[in-house]
Amino acid sequence: MSYKSNQGLQSAVLEAYGRITDVGGRVVQTFEDVISRDVPESLFAASKDTSSIYQRSIPLRSGLYRLDIVIKDTQSGKVGVLGTALRVPRFEEEKLDASSLILADRIEPVGSKQVGAGQFVLNSFRVRPTLSQEFSGAEQLGIYLQLNNLRVDEETHKTKVSVVYRITKDQQEVWHAVEAPEHLHQGGEQLTVERFIPVSTLGAGRYKIEVTAIDLLTDQTVSRDAEFTVKATEGKPAERPSLQSMFKSI
Repeated sequence: MSYKSNQGLQSAVLEAYGRITDVGGRVVQTFEDVISRDVPESLFAASKDTSSIYQRSIPLRSGLYRLDIVIKDTQSGKVGVLGTALRVPRFEEEKLDASSLILADRIEPVGSKQVGAGQFVLNSFRVRPTLSQEFSGAEQLGIYLQLNNLRVDEETHKTKVSVVYRITKDQQEVWHAVEAPEHLHQGGEQLTVERFIPVSTLGAGRYKIEVTAIDLLTDQTVSRDAEFTVKATEGKPAERPSLQSMFKSI
């Protein structure tokens, strides 16, 4: 990204164009956007090695698609092109299902006026994904998952779901925890799992986290997983609660 000084700020501006086509090549969605980033002059030198992240929500029916994006830097004229396949899953009625598992460095609730609107807003949370899937020992691993088609008890009008968290390294389990129904907000047919897990006790290396949800009213289960890396940190990490202290088992 090329920056230009303007009234005490270093500013960069990108123009983005996106196109989504189906398997037959038919264009089903297009979008255009202007992406800007402003950095105070006093912080510019320190921010040169940082990256920016951009998000846009596009509603699509279930199926296979291709996404093509062209980004132009208005200052330098440089152009970047990205193409990737998209698979939008079909959720079957009466069958427990789940979204992709998102690893994030920030998960925070939003106000009622912001629900479902704005960048990184999913339902009532702002979820900023970590695209590198890397975390330092001083950070916490944020996980976000939406469960769909849960059974609702006719008498209590609530669901009854338990969630199992499991972290492995080289296919060996290094940690697991079970979150009982009373520790989850049980409501309608959809439930959101959003948690932060400290990784300082894991040590540097490559790991896999698996989240399994169990609908205790139907005995159906669904699992999602993702890989992440814990980076080595210099010096002694700050004291943090152990992984096991973050959860209570059934």
